[in-house]
Amino acid sequence: MSIACQNLKFLRKQKGWTQQEFADKLGIKRSLLGAYEEERAEPRTEVLELVSDMFRVSIDDLLRRDIGSQKESFLEKRRQQKLGNNRQHIEFVPVKAAAGYLAGYNDDEFIEELNTFTLPMLGAGNYRAFEIAGDSMLPTPSGSVIVCHKIDGWDDIKNNETYVVVTNREGIVYKRVLKSNRSKGKITLVSDNPQFEPYSVGFEDVIELWQSDAVISKTGQQSRLSVNHLADMVSHLQDQVSMLKKKIRD
Repeated sequence: MSIACQNLKFLRKQKGWTQQEFADKLGIKRSLLGAYEEERAEPRTEVLELVSDMFRVSIDDLLRRDIGSQKESFLEKRRQQKLGNNRQHIEFVPVKAAAGYLAGYNDDEFIEELNTFTLPMLGAGNYRAFEIAGDSMLPTPSGSVIVCHKIDGWDDIKNNETYVVVTNREGIVYKRVLKSNRSKGKITLVSDNPQFEPYSVGFEDVIELWQSDAVISKTGQQSRLSVNHLADMVSHLQDQVSMLKKKIRD
């Protein structure tokens, strides 16, 4: 029995792909993939190389190890190997993956496929980084990456701090958050750019809340705002915050 053929079938099923979907990704005919999985043909070297890159598993493992017979999940073991070599773990969610994140935020396989990196100024722990788009948080420019740690509940929210807020209705947004001390029903999301009005979100609609730890921007990406414009923005933001706090108290 061909171990390589068994591994191809196992990895395809781990992803939930049909034979046609997997064959398309490998650039081969479905009938040929069927022949591989039914052990009527041995996978070509170039096919094994593609599978190796796609699943981040060595060709030697594909040829010699029965991945599916391992007691623990292959993907989970790969995750532990990554974490074991580094006490800090930052998963990156680019703008193009935002829609997929809403469906896969709780899917270990989806999260596993995200690229990761580390930052020397942050301590040990699990972080997530989100690329933001738009001008609502100027002077933080569109395209910046917000590195965050997850907040578990209402009591951990700090008023007027910046968070990445994930909801089904609004998607992934980066805002300042205000909460009411009298009611845990809603939070108010405030933009740093005064051209954008604050709005409220029901806390029950919040899927995830990530408090920002660092902002990463490309060189030359910083917004060029005049001193007067910045002063106006700060003054307007302070007025907004004061007004919202008054509403919350009332």
